[in-house]
Amino acid sequence: MIAATQLRPGMVIKFNGELFSIFSVFHRTPGNLRGFVQAKMRNLRSGSMMEHRFSSEDRVERAALEQHTMEYLYDDGEFYYFMNAETFEQMHLTQDLLGDAVQYLVPQLAVSVEFYEGKPISVELPATVDLTVVETEPSLRGATVSNVTKPAKLETGLVVQVPPFISTGEKIRVSTAEGAYQERA
Repeated sequence: MIAATQLRPGMVIKFNGELFSIFSVFHRTPGNLRGFVQAKMRNLRSGSMMEHRFSSEDRVERAALEQHTMEYLYDDGEFYYFMNAETFEQMHLTQDLLGDAVQYLVPQLAVSVEFYEGKPISVELPATVDLTVVETEPSLRGATVSNVTKPAKLETGLVVQVPPFISTGEKIRVSTAEGAYQERA
């Protein structure tokens, strides 16, 4: 159990019998009233966001999570298959659990999977992923310095805006947090 004042973004807590991931925390002390902690959190089962006001004296149960490094193998249209890097056990996850992360999954990509009581609850991607451009407009000669961009479809189906000098077949580095082009890989 931790004090509500110790909540930080990214923590996973057990609240009202459900698991919640803390999205943002604001500690408020209004005038001569008692201080409180306003927390915005996401239900890990349903994905819905909610806000809750904790008193400064409230205690919250922090969920004990296990993290395992897993390697993405392939998908069969319904399930996405991963292999534990230490035990070589294979498991499959659904698209509902993975969410938008499926747009960054390429074979042999190492991800961190969080487990609660033996069940996977979330997948943490690396900060950047190298993907191949499969479709984009032809590159322009001499277009090296400008802020003009063009759409490029990547091998996973993700579409990002890229500079005009990027052509089909090139590998580019994409930020998984923003889903944006970073640089050539």
